[in-house]
Amino acid sequence: MNKNVNYGNWVPEKMLALCYVAAAVLGIAACVTGPVLHLTLPAWILGILAVICLVYGIYMHICHELFAFGKGNMMAKVHQHLVDHLEWDGEGTLLDIGCGAAALTIRCAKAFPKTKLVGMDYWGAEWNYAKEQCEANAKAEGVADRITFHKGDAAHLEDPDETFDATVSNFVFHEVRSAKDKRDVVREALRIVKKGGAFSFQDMFSQKSLYGDMEEFVEELKKEGITEIHYIGNLEKKLDFIPGYAAAPWMISGMGILYGRKLSFHSLKFPPKSNRFLQICFILKKFHLLRHFNCKIHISVCS
Repeated sequence: MNKNVNYGNWVPEKMLALCYVAAAVLGIAACVTGPVLHLTLPAWILGILAVICLVYGIYMHICHELFAFGKGNMMAKVHQHLVDHLEWDGEGTLLDIGCGAAALTIRCAKAFPKTKLVGMDYWGAEWNYAKEQCEANAKAEGVADRITFHKGDAAHLEDPDETFDATVSNFVFHEVRSAKDKRDVVREALRIVKKGGAFSFQDMFSQKSLYGDMEEFVEELKKEGITEIHYIGNLEKKLDFIPGYAAAPWMISGMGILYGRKLSFHSLKFPPKSNRFLQICFILKKFHLLRHFNCKIHISVCS
């Protein structure tokens, strides 16, 4: 890893400091309350709270080291998993929605050397990321000439319909506070993908409290024109680089990936040796229109 970059961490160092400071303060208060003031019950309560804060701080510190670039590298591996599912040739422009410190944006820039990229984020005060940090990281990694960064809202993208050839986002949609229904954030991200373009999104898609029934949602998106779309849920149980302690409900739980392409007729690749009739059947099946016909046709090349 380039030592001149700062990609941050999903467990901010400020959180670790807060846990340890709280444990110390509660521990001191317990010592004062018990032996000095002779208040046994309050001393026990304060002591238990101090232990809880200390244990939680240690747990979060372990996760911090696991996630860290150049150490446990789990953040980098999660980003690579997303890029591996972006079925795209790298020709054109790419938008990273919620780019944070630009770790994923820069990874995409290196994976697709011909691509022009845009990183967008809200960069709220509660996150340890900034536009200047993104620009510094891109310069340190030697890709600054192909990336621009700007502030924006993932629920209300400023770009016109079908602007980008590819769009990516990682663990962002569930954090968008300007959208009550997180499925609307997904739709907004898909809106700006060109026909024939590709997308790859990772988020807490398997958490029904956020996204409801994902299988039903995928079918809805197909009916809305996102004809080639795939969903894999509960990735924390399937990816071997995510240990069990990191898959806790308060960490990475319900992780899923939504990826595919916005197909256009020009982007279709017909089966070999297919005549015009078979090509029409292939198009109808690909765009999920064949089920609307009552005719009983079975053609193996369309399956």
